Amino acid sequence: MTDTGLIGVQKTLTPVLKAKALDNRLPDPILGDVYAERVMRRLDPDYDRRRFGTSQVGLVAVVRSRAHDDWARAFLAEHRDAVVLHLGCGLDARAYRLDPPATVDWYDLDYPAVIELRHRLLPPRDHHHTLIGTDVTDLTWLEDVPRGRPVLMIAEGLVPYLTEENVRRLLTSVVDAFPSGQIQFDTVPVWAWRFSRWDPTLRVYDARFHCGFDVPAALAAWHPRLEYVDEAPMNDAPILMAKAPPGVRRLYRFMNLLPGMKRSTRIVRFRFRETPA
Repeated sequence: MTDTGLIGVQKTLTPVLKAKALDNRLPDPILGDVYAERVMRRLDPDYDRRRFGTSQVGLVAVVRSRAHDDWARAFLAEHRDAVVLHLGCGLDARAYRLDPPATVDWYDLDYPAVIELRHRLLPPRDHHHTLIGTDVTDLTWLEDVPRGRPVLMIAEGLVPYLTEENVRRLLTSVVDAFPSGQIQFDTVPVWAWRFSRWDPTLRVYDARFHCGFDVPAALAAWHPRLEYVDEAPMNDAPILMAKAPPGVRRLYRFMNLLPGMKRSTRIVRFRFRETPA
């Protein structure tokens, strides 16, 4: 496999990308991301020969991306002048999958090493698509983003790796910077955060979670304009139960009977509006 030069948590983008690439090779894919397959082939030409088929963890990552896409697509259909903040973008091709109109300004943001990989592996779009290489917690990047328009903030596979303090600063800063918008991200419960130091998958990449929320809806209290909308647990997502292999479906049905497992990974959606005059 090509040396990506990534370190620590940055390396977690590789198994997620592989899962999306393998999904695209299926007759009836969940996500259908042709760019994931092309990029994965460049990183590792033999990625699909050593082990074909996504793991259980990889399958949920694909379902998670599909859920984020569906929510984002619905928001952009109603807000064709939106600013999109795709935080912790990794090598995800969401801007290509959704293909928003030129009236949307799209920002993909991740560590500089990740953005450099994007420049090398993904084709350029138009001048309405901007790449920012920085630490998401250094909120000076917000100064370079246009204000005064609806915003869509997408943070996939990011929030659990931040501290609660940094998550709070990020969410409240975005709400303060824009008149209205939607914020969507995935999160884990407190037990999963505390267990992450022993999680064998995360230990491979020298990564661990730094926060978790048992009641994500409570985060709406962080800002008077922030409103919880809904959530989508991933371990019992309808599309997962419809398209996963029979053995995987049986496994998830069993896992979802265990306390805390059904909502061990979920994406949540918040909205905010202009303060009434």
